[in-house]
Amino acid sequence: MGNFGGKPCVRNMRIRVSDILQMLGEGVSQEEILQDFPNLELLDIQACLKYKARRANVERLVA
Repeated sequence: MGNFGGKPCVRNMRIRVSDILQMLGEGVSQEEILQDFPNLELLDIQACLKYKARRANVERLVA
């Protein structure tokens, strides 16, 4: 993951991880996303999901 404007992005492309996750959350299929972003690969979508899963498991300490 690289970053674009301080936001994580896919393979140093200008496609933000949050955009991919939002589309998936709105019910857009992986196939539709791949059609809309020809440079994107299925492994990129899977990497976005893994990134989100890891971030969800990060414990935060409140001071």
